Amino acid sequence: MSTVVRKGGIRLAELIVVLLVVSFGVFLLTSLLPGDPAVAVLGKGHPPEEYAQLRHQMGLDEPLLQRYWSWLQGALTGDLGQSLVPPKTGVAERVFAALPVSVEIAVLGLLIAVGCAVPLAMWSAYHEGGRVDRVISASVFGILSVPSFLAGLILIMVAVNGLGWFPRAEWVRLDDGLLDNLRHAFLPAVTVSLMEMAMFTRVLRNDLIVTLREDFILAARARGMSPLRVMVSDSLRPSLFSLVTLLGLSLGRLIGSTVIVEYLFALPGVGSLVVKSASQGDFRMLQGVVLVIAVIYVIANAVIDLSYGYLDPRMRRVHT
Repeated sequence: MSTVVRKGGIRLAELIVVLLVVSFGVFLLTSLLPGDPAVAVLGKGHPPEEYAQLRHQMGLDEPLLQRYWSWLQGALTGDLGQSLVPPKTGVAERVFAALPVSVEIAVLGLLIAVGCAVPLAMWSAYHEGGRVDRVISASVFGILSVPSFLAGLILIMVAVNGLGWFPRAEWVRLDDGLLDNLRHAFLPAVTVSLMEMAMFTRVLRNDLIVTLREDFILAARARGMSPLRVMVSDSLRPSLFSLVTLLGLSLGRLIGSTVIVEYLFALPGVGSLVVKSASQGDFRMLQGVVLVIAVIYVIANAVIDLSYGYLDPRMRRVHT
């Protein structure tokens, strides 16, 4: 028990250090953005005194480390400062109002990607080298060659403009109705899921093929177990390591990379917030958005690391 507690404490300390490094990197990068934030907020043509007064109000005349420490203290209490452009609302309020939209699209996209990739990879691996395997592999390569924005435009042309099955714009939140919410979220989620699904299928197929050649799989087949049971019960679980790792990487990436999809479907998520903040020179909003996304990314990957022991008991024995 003491060994488990000690290792858990070490992992927690590592996570805190990573989050501190990430927070400093976020603050430093946004602080080094070109241009004068005071000019971006007030516009050109104002007296120098007004720009100097605004820089003082924003704390830009203080040393970098002092500004970072003040910002970090506020971030630890949930205060990410005030937006620099009207309406001058709290950064945390704006970010956490937009975050559920992007998180829902990313999570739905991952569920769709995994739900399609797992059976496709199993089917392809079972028919390795056959016609089914070649068709699935060719389809996966085809999907990987289509950028997300182009896939979104095609879906809009077919499912929105052509068939009229889904709306293109507006957003319905969960508390306004689950079915309406899913109807508005489905096409954006499919758009972000396509490339992930293709990548998951390729990775899982390759891992399954390797697992199916292991001695314990050959022994299970020799005992007369059905192919479905061998594939699902014996082969799938130890083949999930690479896929689970990709899931952790994909979640953070999808939350932060839905800018084009949110623009295509007019979604009020963090991607739209980033674009608007960057165009207005609102570096405080950019700092808040990037920090929240980075924290989600780091925590998601920490959870993925902890899940390895469940996927394969051999990993538990190695770490204990």
